[in-house]
Amino acid sequence: MEQPSKSLFAVIMAGGVGTRFWPHSRQAKPKQFLDVFGSGTMIQATLGRLAGLVAPENCIVVTNEQYKTLTQLQLPVLPMENILGEPMSRNTAPCIAWAAAELYKKDPNATMIVLPADHLIANVRRFQQVLRTAITQAQEPGSLVTIGIEPTHPEIGYGYIQFHTETYEADEDGLVACPVKAFAEKPDIETAERFLATGEFLWNSGMFVWRADTILSEIQKHMPDLAEAFQPIRDTQSVSNEMVFQAFKSSPKISVDYGIMEPAEKVFVVPGNFGWNDVGDWRAVYDLNDKDQHGNALRGKVVCEDATRNLVFAGDKLVAVVGMHDTIVVNTPDALLVCHKEATQKVKNVVEFLNSNGLEAHT
Repeated sequence: MEQPSKSLFAVIMAGGVGTRFWPHSRQAKPKQFLDVFGSGTMIQATLGRLAGLVAPENCIVVTNEQYKTLTQLQLPVLPMENILGEPMSRNTAPCIAWAAAELYKKDPNATMIVLPADHLIANVRRFQQVLRTAITQAQEPGSLVTIGIEPTHPEIGYGYIQFHTETYEADEDGLVACPVKAFAEKPDIETAERFLATGEFLWNSGMFVWRADTILSEIQKHMPDLAEAFQPIRDTQSVSNEMVFQAFKSSPKISVDYGIMEPAEKVFVVPGNFGWNDVGDWRAVYDLNDKDQHGNALRGKVVCEDATRNLVFAGDKLVAVVGMHDTIVVNTPDALLVCHKEATQKVKNVVEFLNSNGLEAHT
């Protein structure tokens, strides 16, 4: 097996709170730390699929400060110093700026694979081939590389990447890095159908590959306020908690997509097809789980009578579902969710209501 490069690093972004997965996902233990499919937690799977490509000691997790201990419990192979705790949430641009600053100090030739902690990927071998193609392109001066997913249907829940479709020479794995034309917001269904008809659009996976010095240079160019906020961290080997707090406090709250990728001039995308799903809500969990002969996906003690196409997480309680169809039922000790499968994106509104009405104990 090819040995991982000493200058290749992975940054796993694990700071989200997973509000669309309430009530299973909570502030104290959001979805990346949950075993949603009965095969280990999502953050464990994210680290596991890097085996053989990135050495464990070169894997960095950026999460919320309150999840550092939980992260180490779930990923004991990582040294504690590889777990960076954000003092506050400022979206992905500050998260990546911090990780890039730390990795550049460690290795000026560092190349970063940046991955969300809560995605599902079925074909790990193909996933690693796609990453290798992206890593090669990222060595070209100034290159920022993202991973695009070949769309299977007109999805309105994802952003899209438009790319140049001219014929480029593929590598030995049949993969190629294509120049990006534009990024597109989550579309309505008519726009999504038009995107697919052109053959020029991919789903935006939120996965990136670049050299640390390249992304730091692009941050300086396009987001000088963010670069200034993290300059003290770049300038010292001994970073204090107060320095990190001040850097995040001074940072704009913005994603790397908006802040860097959209205005950058040399952006590439590697189209991939490796069984990807961002598991964004309970509907995705239903789609990805095994089902009985009536199309029900069941976890725990569940009795179904004249019930079809439901997802039921029973928790510690016997749950009976009668005459229900296309419904999500999630039971926890202090909260019960019942919603239609087509309304799962609205679950986050429940969390907002709870936080606004003095019911934070249930979030």
